[in-house]
Amino acid sequence: MTMQKLPTADYRRPISNRKSRSGFVLVLVIVAIIIIGIEMFVLAGMANTLQFQSHRAYLKACERNLLASGLAWARQNAQKSRGERPGQMIELDVSEMDILGSALKVTIDTAEDGPQVRIQTSCSRGRQTLNASRTYNIPRSDQQ
Repeated sequence: MTMQKLPTADYRRPISNRKSRSGFVLVLVIVAIIIIGIEMFVLAGMANTLQFQSHRAYLKACERNLLASGLAWARQNAQKSRGERPGQMIELDVSEMDILGSALKVTIDTAEDGPQVRIQTSCSRGRQTLNASRTYNIPRSDQQ
């Protein structure tokens, strides 16, 4: 029996294939990690923007609710405050509205065309705070 000798190039070929294949897999894994990192960076920025916008919308809704409550209270009590000290700021209790970090202040002044109401609201959520101050004229009850 004669033994057949294989060429030396055949022995080296599988080893060199393994090395190049291992390098390809390593580069593929690194590229995949980089792509995932970029996606996470973009998604984190979008999540922060969405959180900011949701806080802003919540604060606007709270402001509208406080304004409506302040106006309703002022319309009910504007006629009673004629004899009292005009321009006195009254802080209303808004704890039952379940709006954390909020305040509502109402000032009723007398004017020629009827009572004038100044409503100051303050709402906060997270690191955002929304303060507003608006003035409204309330028509007299004899003009309604």
